[in-house]
Formats: sequence, structure tokens, C-alpha cells
Amino acid sequence: MGPDRSGAGRRHGWIWNLLTFERMLTGPVIHLVYWCGLGVIVVAAFAVVGASIGIAIRERSLETALLALPALIGGLLLVAAGGLLWRAFCEFYVIIFKIGDDLGALRRAAEEEQGRVPSPRL
Repeated sequence: MGPDRSGAGRRHGWIWNLLTFERMLTGPVIHLVYWCGLGVIVVAAFAVVGASIGIAIRERSLETALLALPALIGGLLLVAAGGLLWRAFCEFYVIIFKIGDDLGALRRAAEEEQGRVPSPRL
């Protein structure tokens, strides 16, 4: 077997990884983006609840309260759907970058099997 190439990016350090694209940063960054987006969705949920309560107490009548209830339920359903779509969107990006990592590992394995040394990427 040839030398272990899995630690090639580690011997140069994290700045080398940033400059050469040996390791993609999008995987860890997408987790931060996901949590920020989820925070925005939670703020939207609070806005829906606040708007529904505002509608209900504006005139203090039964008709207004009955109008606020569907607004609350519909708004919360939209927020829940938005949360699911946001999760699916972020998972899609994670999967795309994992496919890229897997293809790189397959390429390295094929090169090791053929016994040739991979040319350095620029």
C-alpha cells in the first residue's frame, strides 16, 4: 500500500486548507446558516402569535376573536412548513458537498489502486 494521503491537508494547517480547497468549509458553515435561519423562523412564529393576539384584542368582540383564531392556526402552519422547507434546503446542500467528498475519496482510492501518485491540485 502507498503512503497515507488522508492527512495531507493537516500537515500544512488550516490556512492551507482555506487556500487550496483541499477541505470544503461549506459543511460546517451550513450548520451555522441553518441555525440562523431557524432563529428567523422562530421570530416569525412569535410575530404570527403577536399579530393574532393584536387582532383579537383590537375590538374585543367575539367576531374579531373568531377571525384571529384561523389567522393564528394558518400562520403557525405556514411557519411549520417554512421550518421543514428550510431543513430540507440545508440538508440538500450538505448532501451535495458530501457527494463531492465521496467522489474525492473514490478518486484517491482509484489512483492508489493504479499505483500512480496524484498530481497536485492548484
